[in-house]
Amino acid sequence: MPPSTRACGWTAPASALPVADVKIERALPWALIGAACLGSFAATSSGTTRAPFLIDIGRDLEVSMPLVANLVSVTATAWGVTSALGGWLSDRVGRRILLVAAPLALAGVMVMQALSASFASLAAWATLSGACAGAFMGVIFAEVSFHVEDRQRGRALGWVMSGQSLTLVIGVPLAALIGSMIGWRGWLVCVGGLSAAASLSLYLTVKPTAQAPAGTPRTTMRGALSPRVLGLLGTGIAERICYGLAAVYYATFLQVTYGLSLVALALPLAVFAIGNVLGTILGGQLADKLRERLITFAVFMVASGAAALVLFWWHPDPETSVALGFIYVLLNALGRPSLMASYAEVPESVRGTVMGLSGA
Repeated sequence: MPPSTRACGWTAPASALPVADVKIERALPWALIGAACLGSFAATSSGTTRAPFLIDIGRDLEVSMPLVANLVSVTATAWGVTSALGGWLSDRVGRRILLVAAPLALAGVMVMQALSASFASLAAWATLSGACAGAFMGVIFAEVSFHVEDRQRGRALGWVMSGQSLTLVIGVPLAALIGSMIGWRGWLVCVGGLSAAASLSLYLTVKPTAQAPAGTPRTTMRGALSPRVLGLLGTGIAERICYGLAAVYYATFLQVTYGLSLVALALPLAVFAIGNVLGTILGGQLADKLRERLITFAVFMVASGAAALVLFWWHPDPETSVALGFIYVLLNALGRPSLMASYAEVPESVRGTVMGLSGA
């Protein structure tokens, strides 16, 4: 600002003018966020969109429904292990190589799942798909959080999580619809194509991680994993287990309880997923506007837990269950961005590890 300002022939001294302490907020890196959304959509679709086909897979491979349901367990276990390992590795070799290689490997694995002739083969490839997806998710959260300010992280990470949420809005209903025409094997090939596209988009948008100058002090793992961070990680893992069980078995719950077909499932699953996307986007706004992020997270987790109890214990008719599913997932998604933004507050040198552990 100049020392004086002239207006209508009158000169005011600078000391008489109000000084606005306005901090201009940087624009969000939308290209990176878009690629991250596509990658998270593909990674989550590799497991979640299998939900409408559990009965068909069991019939095709001549195995029982409980055995097919174990695909969820093996996928989730592999996801958790590689999420922790991938995050740790990204802090040492850089994030770009993992963000490009993991979706590309996932594309090949999904095609191999589609070609499986036995349940054992399918389970092995499903385990590898979980490993590829897990190695990706924690690292992409760390990459996006690196490129935004703290007061933007709720929104930025919320948009990335919306890619996961879109798996429910678009992925599962689309899987049910397309799968009714080309079968579960054809749908897995489609997911492989999405993964390949995600790998290409990340190759174009993610830049190599800059190396810290020689002699720069590095935060140790012991220093980063304070009791507070460990408590957050434990809380987040417990929340993801509960949410994962509800989301994956929601379609089967509707099928078994009300006898819905794959085509009839499309609308209820779309309503469920819209609640997830809406909650994630609004939750990102809340995470950046409300000072106490962890209190925000806690309040919505208690509310979503109560909604889940009502959803699975009381099911008088399909319409009521669909409405309760929407309420449950909306409340759950409203709190999630606040937790992820809290994870990102750790030092950059260990952020990948912490973000990876959050998905373990």
